[in-house]
Amino acid sequence: MKKRILVIVMAIFFMFAVLLGRLMQIQLFQTEHFSKHRVNLIRESVKQRTLELVLDDGRGQFLDSEGSPLSFEKKTVLVLFPFIKTLDWKSGELAQILNIPQAELQKQVEYAEEPFVAGLEQPYILTGKQTEQIERLDVPGVFAVEKKFPAEKPLAAQLIGIYGENEEMFQERYPKKDRSNVKLGLTGLQKQFDEFLLPERESKLVYHVDGIGHPLFGIQVKYTGDGNPFYPLQVKTTIRRPYQEKIEDLLDLHHIKKGGAILLDVQTNEVLAAASRPHIDRKTPFSDEGSVNWMFKQLIPGSVFKTVVAAAAIEEGLVNKEELYNCNAGLRGEAASRQLGNLNFEDSFAQSCNITFAELAWKLVKEDPEKLEEYAEKMGAIGSVSWEDQLFQMEHFRQFDHDNGRVFANEESRRDRNYVFQTGIGQQEVRLTPVSVANMMATIARGGQKMAVKTASEIQYGNGTVMATFAEKKLKGRELSPYTAMQLQQLLRKVVTAQNGTGNVFQTLAYEVAGKSGTAETAREKDGEQLHHKWFAGYFPFNNPKYALVVVNLDVPSDEGGINMLFGDIVSMVYEENKAHSNLSTQ
Repeated sequence: MKKRILVIVMAIFFMFAVLLGRLMQIQLFQTEHFSKHRVNLIRESVKQRTLELVLDDGRGQFLDSEGSPLSFEKKTVLVLFPFIKTLDWKSGELAQILNIPQAELQKQVEYAEEPFVAGLEQPYILTGKQTEQIERLDVPGVFAVEKKFPAEKPLAAQLIGIYGENEEMFQERYPKKDRSNVKLGLTGLQKQFDEFLLPERESKLVYHVDGIGHPLFGIQVKYTGDGNPFYPLQVKTTIRRPYQEKIEDLLDLHHIKKGGAILLDVQTNEVLAAASRPHIDRKTPFSDEGSVNWMFKQLIPGSVFKTVVAAAAIEEGLVNKEELYNCNAGLRGEAASRQLGNLNFEDSFAQSCNITFAELAWKLVKEDPEKLEEYAEKMGAIGSVSWEDQLFQMEHFRQFDHDNGRVFANEESRRDRNYVFQTGIGQQEVRLTPVSVANMMATIARGGQKMAVKTASEIQYGNGTVMATFAEKKLKGRELSPYTAMQLQQLLRKVVTAQNGTGNVFQTLAYEVAGKSGTAETAREKDGEQLHHKWFAGYFPFNNPKYALVVVNLDVPSDEGGINMLFGDIVSMVYEENKAHSNLSTQ
């Protein structure tokens, strides 16, 4: 009997010891990082007895080149707390200020269990006068405050990217950071600059309640926020708002369902505008291709790649200006779909004759199997083109991620004449990104000098002072000779000036354009019809290059989705914007 009692007592003692140890773990040792999920128990307990409305999540933001917000906007709204239903909250006077029916406002409060922005799905945006009138009412639980909202019409949405909650990713990326707010950058610049944008503290209105929702400390509502003027940080991008806004509109006007446009500054290699379609669905951003930035994805370039073949042929001495190519012939000896006759090298480029560049590609690859990659890299058409360097403790910080592109996928393709023929016209395994093609055009316009592409100019503290700047950088590796670049400039210009050039529709534009068209066959079909990628890439003004522009329309039938009109409209838009800006400057 004594032995049983001893065992029972020891068992009870052991259970109490385990319970005490668990309590000590919860209350003393792991209060801020409990369990493998690192739960902050103190913060969770506070949440149980508070009602709160977040005004600003505290995350750093992106600005345009002039310093205005790109991805969000601040609006003054009316915030109501549910406890006011037990008070005389002057609903009649408040409704009169808002110019809405009193019953509508009362109904919103009647069903509220948490603090909310009046107007619900369509918040009431307050004027300065309305804000003053509401503040004079001095009703507890009724506030006219500034709140941060996503921009109604977000600009460069895919470039800026998406951020959201992902606990696993947060744990993996930041194992030592506080997990009270697990929002982090998931795509685009949000992901690349994430470490600088993480919030220090949210700004919110807080109201304490007991277990059944009654006031715990009276009806006092408190404001909590980050009082540090240096945070959150801000990233100043290179995006020029007028260009970006109008390019977004033009993509929609031309019914670009999948594709986009990217505009670079030739002198600085900064991205002035970048827009991708389809639009991002805010509610389900990853449900379709809306989150994909097609400007950074590798695509079949079609005849745009002939620019690389031309550069290699010129620099390797394979071009004989007197030699004629039978442009009535297809790549396999059949009749070509376009009967162009016998053309020399320059006219072959202007009219986009396939057999010319197929044969030149075969000569180049027979001489050196890696010759096409060598020149694609010299021109900045493949490989990384993003600004990359050490930034504080990060040795290889890249401003943006993009596909690197390729010419051949394997060694066997280089030895197959048919494969190389297809490669020479930008088909088969060739893949380029629009940002790299824009970089290639800018490289040619600069006389062969390669530069890294920039999407951001500086990181700023919250008060606007500069934390870090991104200087212009040259891309590593060999470059085109100035002579070859000059010859390419003339070829690209002739695409527009030649009577039968594939870009002759641009002859009447205010800016002189040089560029190359491309129509690439894809392996996809719709309603039994093969789909195509349609490109135009170029730069302007020709004699004083300032802009490189690439436009693409993806997965469209051969007789639909022409892209030249979009390119022309963007060039005209840039001209008109610059003209208007110049007129304002002289006034």
